[in-house]
Amino acid sequence: MSSHPTPGVLEVITGPMFSGKSEELIRRLKRARIARQRVACFKPDIDLRYHRTAIASHSSQTHEAITVANVERLREALYPQLDSIEVVGVDEVQFFDPGIIPLAVELIALGKRVIMAGLDTTFAAEPFGPVPNLMAISDTVTKLSAVCMVCGASAIHTQRLGQSQELVVVGAAGLYEARCRMHFHPFLDEHASEQLELAAVLESPGTN
Repeated sequence: MSSHPTPGVLEVITGPMFSGKSEELIRRLKRARIARQRVACFKPDIDLRYHRTAIASHSSQTHEAITVANVERLREALYPQLDSIEVVGVDEVQFFDPGIIPLAVELIALGKRVIMAGLDTTFAAEPFGPVPNLMAISDTVTKLSAVCMVCGASAIHTQRLGQSQELVVVGAAGLYEARCRMHFHPFLDEHASEQLELAAVLESPGTN
């Protein structure tokens, strides 16, 4: 008989912001715990919008998580407890370096169920970090859509409001919106930018 473990699986949950990726990840992790499976969850320390020691959805659902700076630190936190872990969850995986890909492959070979959630494209509609490669090697891909904040249609894009061209600007409502193809403008949303500038003026000290 072979001593090799039965291979695990990689599940990728992706889509634009406000599509429910973290919520779906939390749902799967909670179901695993109900099934008495041992779970470990991780998130990058770049994303501390809602909670430092938990992943959190925009709808305020949470699940305990270990915050790590990079893939090396994730390994250091995971491997000492790996023998007792059956399910590994990673949120905001787009912020991790490419080393997350071989780590996922290793975990699958060790028989683990690996669930990773993250944005598949940037605000410029370009592939985001390791997510496209993870989708390519995954057993299942769940691609979620959001609701376009302009017309209410199905939205697959994340619209950045304002003029910043930096790849990573962590934020949620007020900085980003979900948009359909029709209303997505990758590099500039002048109307939204004007709204933000007006709000800043109205909120500035000494303004009545």
